[in-house]
Amino acid sequence: MKKTFVLSHPKIKLARLFDAAKHDAKKYLKRERKKALPSGMDFWDFDCKFGLTEEDAKVIHLGDINKSIDEVEKQGLNTFYLEIIAKPAQRFAKPEDELDFDD
Repeated sequence: MKKTFVLSHPKIKLARLFDAAKHDAKKYLKRERKKALPSGMDFWDFDCKFGLTEEDAKVIHLGDINKSIDEVEKQGLNTFYLEIIAKPAQRFAKPEDELDFDD
C-alpha cells in the first residue's frame, strides 16, 4: 500500500478522517497476513515508510504507524504519506551463546 492521505472533507470531521486512515492501515495489514505464504517462509514482514510526502518518507517500525499518524494530527497537518509493503520472512533461532537467561 502506497498512499497519500488527504485529510480534508466538507462534511466529515478531521478526527474521523484520522481514524479512517488508521483503520485503512490496519485493514491492509490484516488482509496481507491472510495471504498464503511461499514455501519455507514463516510469517509476513512489513517494510513501512511514513512522511509528509513520498519524497520525505522515512523508514519506521510497523508498531509506530498509529503513533506517527497521531503526531500528524497533533501538528494539525492535513496530509501525510504512508507506505506498507509486505514481504515473506523466516524466523531464525538465536545461537545458544547469545541467549540471555535471568538467574
